[in-house]
Amino acid sequence: MNGRARRVPQNGYAPSLSLFSRRSRHMLWQPALPDSYTKAAPDDLAARITARRNELRDRVVILGHHYQADEVIRHADFTGDSLKLAQLAAGEVARRGAQFIVFCGVHFMAETADMLTPDPVSVILPDLAAGCSMADMADHDEAVLAWERIHAALEKRRFTGRVIPVTYINSSAAIKAFVGSRGGAVCTSSNARRVLEWALAGGTQPRKPREKIKVLFLPDQHLGRNTAAAMGLDTETESCVYDPRKTSAGHVLGGATAEQIAASTVILWAGHCSVHKLFRPEHCDDIRRSEQDLPKQARTTILVHPECVKEVVDRSDLAGSTEFIIRAIDEAPPGSRWVVGTEFHLVGRLAKRAALRRVSVRILSDCQCLCTTMFRIDQPHLLWVLDNLAQGKTVNRIRVHPEARRDALLAVERMLALAPRNPAPAAALAD
Repeated sequence: MNGRARRVPQNGYAPSLSLFSRRSRHMLWQPALPDSYTKAAPDDLAARITARRNELRDRVVILGHHYQADEVIRHADFTGDSLKLAQLAAGEVARRGAQFIVFCGVHFMAETADMLTPDPVSVILPDLAAGCSMADMADHDEAVLAWERIHAALEKRRFTGRVIPVTYINSSAAIKAFVGSRGGAVCTSSNARRVLEWALAGGTQPRKPREKIKVLFLPDQHLGRNTAAAMGLDTETESCVYDPRKTSAGHVLGGATAEQIAASTVILWAGHCSVHKLFRPEHCDDIRRSEQDLPKQARTTILVHPECVKEVVDRSDLAGSTEFIIRAIDEAPPGSRWVVGTEFHLVGRLAKRAALRRVSVRILSDCQCLCTTMFRIDQPHLLWVLDNLAQGKTVNRIRVHPEARRDALLAVERMLALAPRNPAPAAALAD
């Protein structure tokens, strides 16, 4: 990472608190770091981070998302996916009495941690440029416009049912608030099916006999489509895509027709993960073709994340959340071979660990499929925020506006209320 300052567009709430308006969205400023950080050797940075950790002790908790580089993960108190880390943050704050959460992830993750921890606790993002392209694809004002236009189109067709919004946790606090205020819920890749089933059953108000329910799924169309398919929906006829970018070109319904909106059970927002979109059907086809003469038990297992396009998920042996992928590899029998369609750094760590048990793991694509915005979090920025904390200064604090926090938490709490008391064993997509 270089030390140049960057202006960072934000699609939600941050130190400069804007409310929902897209027009008033603030540009956050990530200051350039001094040479003492950017030109220091990695081992020197690691030693200085450790020293600061020892000085700050229980006042600070460092969280590392699975997609972080190894040099950052080594300093994390906990690793996990975004929701797991936010929940751990809340628990550790209570246990340790911590004052600061340093979230080595991206902006929406820090927002979720801020919502789940008490107000006096400061949640810090080491580099404000660490955003999420998927989260940025769903803007609050665009979602409101879509909501109005979808309902107007349905009313013209005398639709008397309900539309319930569901948002993937990879979304801004503004979108979570949009969903929460309209009776919807958040989902993760591991519980998307459970949340969609809840929504189609009526959500907060049980579906009446013969009442029709539709779901507006934001912002990842691929997770929505793959989940709907796993539930038995014909995604060719029972889903459609609303693309907000097409509204500026005169497409009232984001490129969809009124007939498609009326026929669809799930209306998919046109968002995607830039990492998982790099995995292509031909990658799976090449593996199948190269192993067609091998006995079935000797063939490679293809394991992918449900953020991949449906054509990839359909060609895979297993599809599931990050935690599901980790469990599957950790439980793989010695001698087995796996290709994994998810982020580069995570696959690398899984491969090293699996090799100790004689399990072969490699990434599905030869391209370096890494989350470039997550990669902005590095040792220089981590040390910089810790140095400031040691000097009594809090930089890069992420704060969710109280009004957004209230409605966004409704969406999160509805999801958490659906968690089974005795979780079923891991399974593909529906785990």
